[in-house]
Amino acid sequence: MLGLTIREVSLAFSEGKISPTELCRKCLNHIKKTQHLNAYITVTEESALKQAQEAETRLLQGAPKGPLDGIPFAVKDNFCTENIKTTCASRMLKDYTPLYNATVVQKLLNQGAVLIGKTNMDEFAMGAGSTDGAFGPVRNPWSYAAPYREWTGAVADSDWVVTGGSSGGSAAAVASLTSYLALGSDTGGSTRNPGALCGVVALKPTYGLLSRHGLIPLVNSMDVPGIMTRSVSDAAVVLDILQGFDIRDSTTVPAPSSLTELPDDFAAKNICVGIPKEYHAPGLSEEILVQWSRVADMFERAGARVVQVSLPHTQYSIVCYHVLCHAEVASNMARFDGLEYGNRSPVSGSTEAMYASTRHEGFNDVVRGRILSGNYFLLKQNYQHYFVKAQKVRRLITNDFKHVFSTGVDLLLTPTTLTDAACYYDFTQEDNRTRSAQEDVFTQPVNMAGIPSVCVPTALSKRGLPIGLQLIGPAFQDKKLLTVAQWVEQRVGFPSISDYGDKRRKDTGMTNGEQASAV
Repeated sequence: MLGLTIREVSLAFSEGKISPTELCRKCLNHIKKTQHLNAYITVTEESALKQAQEAETRLLQGAPKGPLDGIPFAVKDNFCTENIKTTCASRMLKDYTPLYNATVVQKLLNQGAVLIGKTNMDEFAMGAGSTDGAFGPVRNPWSYAAPYREWTGAVADSDWVVTGGSSGGSAAAVASLTSYLALGSDTGGSTRNPGALCGVVALKPTYGLLSRHGLIPLVNSMDVPGIMTRSVSDAAVVLDILQGFDIRDSTTVPAPSSLTELPDDFAAKNICVGIPKEYHAPGLSEEILVQWSRVADMFERAGARVVQVSLPHTQYSIVCYHVLCHAEVASNMARFDGLEYGNRSPVSGSTEAMYASTRHEGFNDVVRGRILSGNYFLLKQNYQHYFVKAQKVRRLITNDFKHVFSTGVDLLLTPTTLTDAACYYDFTQEDNRTRSAQEDVFTQPVNMAGIPSVCVPTALSKRGLPIGLQLIGPAFQDKKLLTVAQWVEQRVGFPSISDYGDKRRKDTGMTNGEQASAV
């Protein structure tokens, strides 16, 4: 039952094969069994069981609210949740409890979905591995599946792999079968990157299609709530519920169309698929390249036109992103000063001393570093040279995508990551900025342009770890993009993690080094 899709569970509810309360208990028990993954910061057991009971009552009365009624879901811990801690995986907000729900969270609750927990992440979503949060790193569930264990032949538990980030906890929650869907945030690939490495569907919608109200901001002009599910059709169901105008977010737009049902009669012969030549990036593994070619050939055999295209300014996207991201981070993080909410240092003496001490204690090195560089870019003497120029380059990147789609190309097919998931030890040997630049190279340009993208798992690597490819479409063509993604999903035959046993050792507690990073 835990390995089913949302649609299958909803059908099981209606047929009386399981009740929402029974399912909720199964998920909560599985969370306890998979605590070694460190996917959750907060588990909302009491309120989840209450919500599940309410869903069960509606079901017995023959009045379910919709396809998500009684379905357990998880939320990345940078979305505000009423009377539930929202920490952003930071000491700065370790005791912060909002008085309201983020719009996307409230929409799910309005549909009867059952919130079972808040998921782990990189601190304030600044990272690409979910290894830099105050509550310790997240472990990839595939680290303990048979294919990887058999490949490593290792007995020790020190060779587990990362989830990607920054929404690693959400990806791990869906991949480990503790949640049927999870919300993430996507600013430079933070939903798609862990989606690819954990083998789940990860959707970054068009900017403005989903409300950002209640999402603690990283980069306001690029942040998008992301959706993680086990199937493309499930992602469409969730997107249909979450999309639309929100009076609390001026950047939102009315929903363009219903997405609940994706057409089953899609014909690949009617589309043109673009392959960006610039995405043959240095460091791209042979296995990713093989999968990329495999799916491109799949389109060609089905009659689609597959053409090479150019996005010439892609090569500047990462450096441009660093300037714009750090500048907005410096602005957004200024609100955490110890005066209004969040952590407050006991240091007294002066307001300035308290302010400095609060931020030193509350933020990790990564966050402080981005604040410092962001303030540098925003200095009067640097503003034109860095920030304004980066904005101009962003426009060029956006225009590249517009030009390609104006030539008759319906969507782009690209890698999502350079390689499969790295071992935690190897991943943490490089600094956060270097890792982010490497991991976001294929995903970040989409955020610059504000267009939709979805990662679909396609195969397991030789190491037994997931590989995912990315489909990119024009703005507000999310339904068409998901329709094509479902076509790919139905043909690649990606296995479920439930097909394999858990090969972990009994002792899977955190190492001393990991514990040292936890609050």
